[in-house]
Amino acid sequence: MIWYVFVIEAIIFAAIFTTILFTLYRGERMYRPECIHNYPPDIQEEYFKTHEKVDVSYKSKNVVLAKSCGILVFTAILTVCAKVVGAATFWQGFGIAFGLMVWIGAYDTFFLDWVLFANVKKFRLEGTEHMDKAYHQKWFHLKGCIFPGLVFAVIPAALVGVFIELM
Repeated sequence: MIWYVFVIEAIIFAAIFTTILFTLYRGERMYRPECIHNYPPDIQEEYFKTHEKVDVSYKSKNVVLAKSCGILVFTAILTVCAKVVGAATFWQGFGIAFGLMVWIGAYDTFFLDWVLFANVKKFRLEGTEHMDKAYHQKWFHLKGCIFPGLVFAVIPAALVGVFIELM
């Protein structure tokens, strides 16, 4: 495995991930269930006091569809990454993909959630702009990174492993 290529891929993956998120959280799109789902419960509760309540649970059709699309997109990106780094077996592909998923989970939690989304009012749901403390709930985002985040990471990592093994 070529480590410096892995590091470069991690940086590029973070840029792609950030671009996807900024596209999803732009304009009216940020009010879709699959986006509201990522906010802490007290922010959702406040938002739904003045807006139509929609299902934002993990079982919601929109959330399941968004997560499934995420798995497909991540699998495609991570398969290319694993191949470029030199993965040749299932476990090499799985390890590289899982490592990149752990990296993106950490980046998402520690930078995007804790720093950017918590402090930039542009990303706040309408009617919750005043909830500074609620937007700085580090434990909520860390829990999400660990579970279901790490479990979610296994799915594209396993698919990448299978694709690498088949190539």
